[in-house]
Amino acid sequence: MEFNEDKVRKITSEIIAALARLEDLQKLSLEAFMADAHKIGSAKYSLIVAIEGAVDLCNHIIAKNGFRTSEDYADTFKVMNERGAFNQEFTNSLIQMARFRNRLVHIYWDIDDKELFRIIQERLGDIKRFLKEYGVFIGI
Repeated sequence: MEFNEDKVRKITSEIIAALARLEDLQKLSLEAFMADAHKIGSAKYSLIVAIEGAVDLCNHIIAKNGFRTSEDYADTFKVMNERGAFNQEFTNSLIQMARFRNRLVHIYWDIDDKELFRIIQERLGDIKRFLKEYGVFIGI
């Protein structure tokens, strides 16, 4: 598997830093989270960084190894699935993650902050799992 180790390390460290911020927010009650616009903003930004990082890592492997070019963010994970990086069930979770990122970026005025809180509470494991399975796939 071809890849630039420095690029993978840098993007991975950004994802890990975003996860640490999200894990801090995970400790809050719903009421404390909803009462603080700065915490909501931090959650949105940190999720964007983590998800963009996952997509960037995949696109790096896709480009370096001559895989099929993805059509959009969600398709990036489909390409990786086609190459054996992730099973179908997990790929579906990653696709949902990419779609939520698109909502955060393009329909930011229509994000339900309670849904955002629920995602932070229940879905951070998907990002951690992504890092593990990605690392296994590229051999690090």
